Amino acid sequence: MGRAVRPGRGQPVRAGRLPLPELIGFALAGGAAYAADLGLFIWLRGPGGLGPLTAKALSFLAGCTVAYLGNALGTYRGRAPAAGRARRYGVFFAVNIAGALVQLLCLGCSHYLLGLTAPRDDLVSGLGVGMALATALRFWGTRTLVFGTGRAGRGAARVPRTQGGNGPTWTG
Repeated sequence: MGRAVRPGRGQPVRAGRLPLPELIGFALAGGAAYAADLGLFIWLRGPGGLGPLTAKALSFLAGCTVAYLGNALGTYRGRAPAAGRARRYGVFFAVNIAGALVQLLCLGCSHYLLGLTAPRDDLVSGLGVGMALATALRFWGTRTLVFGTGRAGRGAARVPRTQGGNGPTWTG
């Protein structure tokens, strides 16, 4: 419909669109988390000598922590917290567990219900469709449940934050 003006910038944006800096910040935090998860898993399985499930559990926890810190200190640092850090991290961890379950559900449905059992089918369902749906869930959950402001994440409009009075930060 009409165009809204982004506060403090005078730049018109379409109402209802997600701000590009938020999407970029979320993607950067997620990329760093993926790299930490993958790197730690490889190290724990190899030189660390741990079994696959223990290694994956520890690397998943490390990846969640990296993603949380990237979003808390970067992407959503300008939002007024509605809860304490420990609670926010707990909710963030739960959102990430839900995302992992979405990926497993997509893989399981494709492999066992639809009978698509080729390795390429598993890649498409688990790392393609599953990852896309899980990322959308994680973005929504991180934005509204973890770093939303006020009543259970409602009214999650970003609180403008300036650096020395020179305008908004890099996240918006």
